[in-house]
Amino acid sequence: MNPTIKDVARLANVSYSTVSRALANRPGVNEATRCKIIRAAEELNYRPNAIARGLVRGQTLSMGLIIPDITNPFFPEVHRGIEDGARESGYSVFLCNTNWERERETHYINLLIEKRVDGIIIAPISDTVDKIEEELKSNIPVVYVSNLPPKTDRSCVAIDNIRGGFLATKHLIESGYREIGFIGAPEGSFSIDQRLEGYKLAFRKYGMKLDQRFICFGDFKRETGYRIIKRMIEEGIYPRAIFAENDLMALGVLQGVKESGLSVPGDIAVVGFDDIPFASFPEVQLTTIRQPKYEMGKMAVQLLLNDIRASNNGLRKELSCRKIILEPELIVRKTG
Repeated sequence: MNPTIKDVARLANVSYSTVSRALANRPGVNEATRCKIIRAAEELNYRPNAIARGLVRGQTLSMGLIIPDITNPFFPEVHRGIEDGARESGYSVFLCNTNWERERETHYINLLIEKRVDGIIIAPISDTVDKIEEELKSNIPVVYVSNLPPKTDRSCVAIDNIRGGFLATKHLIESGYREIGFIGAPEGSFSIDQRLEGYKLAFRKYGMKLDQRFICFGDFKRETGYRIIKRMIEEGIYPRAIFAENDLMALGVLQGVKESGLSVPGDIAVVGFDDIPFASFPEVQLTTIRQPKYEMGKMAVQLLLNDIRASNNGLRKELSCRKIILEPELIVRKTG
């Protein structure tokens, strides 16, 4: 059983409040007593209860981060920015992975609230956040990252997805491709709809006709890109270029094309979205749209810290609903 502050007080023969003041380095305890208390705490291997201490202070100096897919290299980069930004401000981060499951998302929101975190950063599994908002009736500060839900009064930071989709498709068009497909997941997601809108916008700008056969949807995994391009090639009806909604699906497309005996970009060019570390590997060299993932994470932390401070000062409504939209960048490599 873990030792408590009562055990320290008993061993040092002082009151609980004196132990609390001594360990918090507050005034009112002479040096001899402070040293005696510290020795007693060390002897018992006593560690203060962060949650109990936070309840006294009204802050736990902790925040939650909920992401949908820890296996997607995009999210660990966002997490790194969040963790660095939090640490610089004296905060720790509890990481939760939902695996694209709404029940897990709801569970983790409630768990973090029970843990008394000071705020939560969420990369939601969809753009319909009504259920999330219902769980947040406690008015705990929340920031959405990598997504801009259309109906929320919370702060958000994400990429300009329409611009990114446009840049990817524009690059393929200007490279001479006319049959250009889109692989995304799932249909109805706001961010995916925006990337698809950017894709369509490029077609309209260049006066080109869309072929609906080449617009396909699945899930967010690498297997989606692999499965769809393999099916297209087997059926003998496939585009000469693919814009994949994220780099994982683009990697699946690359695998499917090569396993089918075709070449990239000779037979099918491929452009992804995110610029995950794998994209720059010499054997991959994926052309893609870069998101400033680390910077996105650090900005999300600053938005959350602003809301936490405002909430503590009774000013939350005045600082809510800041939306930061970051600029995407086309990174041209060898696949398209």
